[in-house]
Amino acid sequence: MASSLLQSVLTSQFEAALATLGLCVHAAPERVWNGNVARYPFSQAAFHALFFADVYLGLEPAALKPQPFHQAQPELFGDYEQMEDVEPVGVYTKEQIKLYLVFCREKAVAVLAAETEESLAAMARFGRPITRAETHLYNIRHIQHHAAQLILRLRQEADIDIPWIGSGWREAPTGT
Repeated sequence: MASSLLQSVLTSQFEAALATLGLCVHAAPERVWNGNVARYPFSQAAFHALFFADVYLGLEPAALKPQPFHQAQPELFGDYEQMEDVEPVGVYTKEQIKLYLVFCREKAVAVLAAETEESLAAMARFGRPITRAETHLYNIRHIQHHAAQLILRLRQEADIDIPWIGSGWREAPTGT
């Protein structure tokens, strides 16, 4: 196994990034949820962050579609437009995004627990010349980048503040 310290740190930071995204989804009022973040709907930005978290947690892009979660949620993934060089058009409900968030969190915890020093040092198979360890850091930064966009929109459009989550998972308050 990889060093327990590295696994612990990566898991904690993945969970913090995903929890931040989850708080944004939870807090978004309908008018913000249905509005845009830059060029895309709020829900599309949240889905995009989760979709690529899912992709980069896998060993290679081809491993994405056969996952049981994907097979059970065909309406969520449609034609996998995120994998194509096209403008995304999918929009999603909060419930769909929350369900996908739970899946991505569980996948992150399981994947990181299974990593070894050798697997983390191996080159990733995503077209970038980086190791699997760096791919995990890249993935966390990508989630946080989009969470920051959502936080800005929530602050500007609805005066909603999302708290900083320094490490670990934090549940969104119950309710909508």
